[in-house]
Amino acid sequence: MRRDVVSPEGFRIDGRRPRELRRVACHIGPAAASASIGASADSGAASAVSALGLADGVAFVEHGHTKCLVRVFGPREPASSSSSAAASTVGAAGAGAGESAVSAASSSSSEANLVVDFSIAAFSSGERKQRLRKDKRLLEMASLIKTTFESAVILSASPRSEIAVFVHILQFDGGLLHAAVNATSLALMNAGIPMLDYVVACSAGFANGCALLDANLTEEGMDVPVVTLGMMPRDGKVVLVNLESRLHIDEFEGVVALAKDGCAQMYTILDAAVRASAQEFLER
Repeated sequence: MRRDVVSPEGFRIDGRRPRELRRVACHIGPAAASASIGASADSGAASAVSALGLADGVAFVEHGHTKCLVRVFGPREPASSSSSAAASTVGAAGAGAGESAVSAASSSSSEANLVVDFSIAAFSSGERKQRLRKDKRLLEMASLIKTTFESAVILSASPRSEIAVFVHILQFDGGLLHAAVNATSLALMNAGIPMLDYVVACSAGFANGCALLDANLTEEGMDVPVVTLGMMPRDGKVVLVNLESRLHIDEFEGVVALAKDGCAQMYTILDAAVRASAQEFLER
């Protein structure tokens, strides 16, 4: 099947060239609310969308046909100690269904506690499926995002507090992790959370003897090994590397180099969205 990922003419299944990024659209703050309403189609997602006005930061990213909504609350007072037992449970299933899984920061902590809740809507893909709260995949995604942003967020600026991040995947067509990372970066900035730099992410795979930028769901399902790379673009610091299948060492370097190029493109897109949002705010 891998020989069909790229046609003899050099085109992929969706018509892109191997090194071509999918269309990306970013919406921040109030614009995210209007953009995400059309993407929600069940009560769980609708509850998440209806709570957008209560969030301190909101971002909605469309990466191809993958649509990700992120809400940020905080810095705020940590959750009660009774919920601290759920500290290891940083993911949840079903859009809007995991807010009770938020962990609490210790009252003696000198830094803020970053909590990530990850959910995928049952209608997000062709296979309608209600995912369980302790779905291993969701927990892993939440943990990766949490670890990634702990390297970029200045947690010492808000001691003895909590920063809660709720990631909702409303539509899924591949690139799940890097879409979530990019949306989270925008939402944290919209909330005014101090960060060392943007965190931008992109993925790259390998098939038919060449590296492929930004694999979609069909390509990911064709046993294409995909590397997801997250980095802070100004100093080039890599904060996330995720590979879930085997990739030969001779091909790894080229795939990572292409993912870095994708991150550079994503940085340009995210930075333009932040500047446009700030300009719009100043003109109100």
